[in-house]
Amino acid sequence: MTIKAIVLDIDGTLLTSERKISQGTREALIRAQKDGIKVILASGRPTPGMLHLAEELCMDTYEGYIVSYNGVMALDCQTKQPIFSQPIPTDLAKQILTHLKEFELIPMINDETYMYVNDVFNNQLQLPDGPFNIIQYESRGGQFRLCEVPDLAEFVDFPLYKILIAGEIEYLQQHYQAIQAPFITTLTAAFSAPVYFEFTMKGIDKAKAVSEVAKKLLITPEEIIAFGDGQNDRTIIEYAGMGIAMGNAVDELKAIADDITLSNDEEGIVAALKKYL
Repeated sequence: MTIKAIVLDIDGTLLTSERKISQGTREALIRAQKDGIKVILASGRPTPGMLHLAEELCMDTYEGYIVSYNGVMALDCQTKQPIFSQPIPTDLAKQILTHLKEFELIPMINDETYMYVNDVFNNQLQLPDGPFNIIQYESRGGQFRLCEVPDLAEFVDFPLYKILIAGEIEYLQQHYQAIQAPFITTLTAAFSAPVYFEFTMKGIDKAKAVSEVAKKLLITPEEIIAFGDGQNDRTIIEYAGMGIAMGNAVDELKAIADDITLSNDEEGIVAALKKYL
């Protein structure tokens, strides 16, 4: 099999648990690009929260692509122009945000500059490692300024790439079906991590956006190797000719992957590229 593109999830896959790209992983990906293989970053992150990683991997030099917001947008790293975008219309976004008021959740939305939340002080989630400020993490990770808006549904007057919901792990597991129920035919709803549940337009996922990039590059799924660790990586693992689950991936992903590599802290991407390139 000839590999012409590498698709990579970011958190838990490209990044170590210290949220860094290891030296070995960076060198392997730059070497692959020098050999003519395209790199595509595919994440639930917003576009601004991915650009610095693309720069670190020299993707602007080698015509790499960013798939952001779980597949809502695909961006050319050289031109900084989108080649695909399908946000949630404003009227539908208002319906979702109104519905979310019925639950004990932390919804977050953004435009190009700001991330908007209901209450900047309602920001703590209890994780296994202790309390975690989810609003600070998301706003800083997305390179957004932070703005408090008492009623997001009343406020929003622009299309949204996605609606991000954070909540306690057990609470989300108990209520996610009720959260998505009114929109089951119009939206895609998925966990990107145990504390995150996200809405995008129906039919929009990472694989859809990656397929748009593949069309532009004139390559087939069989010529793609994809790496992931979470539930929202399932579509790219199934889409690619070679789908690789990280050693730290959820069991659901390992069960459908073509192969399982080492963890993100053990340079699993490097090990798999040595095997398949």
